[in-house]
Amino acid sequence: RALRLAGGRSRCEGRVELEQEGTWGTVCDDGWDIPDADVVCRQLQCGHAVRAHGNAAFGRGHGPIFRDEVGCEGHERDLWECPAALEHDCSHKEDAGVVCSEHQEWRLSGGRDGCAGRVEVFFRGIWSTVCNSTWYDMEATVLCRTLGCGDMLQRPAFRHTLPGKMTYLCGSLQPSLAQCLWIFNKSAPCYQSWAAGVICNGTSS
Repeated sequence: RALRLAGGRSRCEGRVELEQEGTWGTVCDDGWDIPDADVVCRQLQCGHAVRAHGNAAFGRGHGPIFRDEVGCEGHERDLWECPAALEHDCSHKEDAGVVCSEHQEWRLSGGRDGCAGRVEVFFRGIWSTVCNSTWYDMEATVLCRTLGCGDMLQRPAFRHTLPGKMTYLCGSLQPSLAQCLWIFNKSAPCYQSWAAGVICNGTSS
């Protein structure tokens, strides 16, 4: 009775996939809502749900469709405890997906293209800026590579104008900033900091 998210940008975002007797399948989006998605996020230790998606938002899955008309109340320990129809009239274009609060994604805004600008992170349902108190070449390089933008050229500073603040510290070249040490909304490491920016040497395609 394994569960996973597929097709997203982290293990805490994607198309909901279940395993039954060695076969992976999907969940139909009829009746799919935040309480259902909450159970999935908690089961995967990804926090709570910030979005519940239908219409194969993370691509169409394969194999059987194991659940339809899922009706979780939100407190269940796993998706199998929730009432659901085992018969369905769905196709994979209706595969259900979730975005959990512990999912992180990044964008660069205000630059000439998507490979330059102020670093913004989507986490726990909001977009936040990143404090430059520990924003060094290593962190900037990790982000440029994650975004498919090549390597770091410069690290300009910007103002903080978003509700949250994130701090990253990478000891080595990790595959993504989420694998570095991070702290969310703690004032001390961000005190008197500017918002981090980066100009990468690549361009967004």
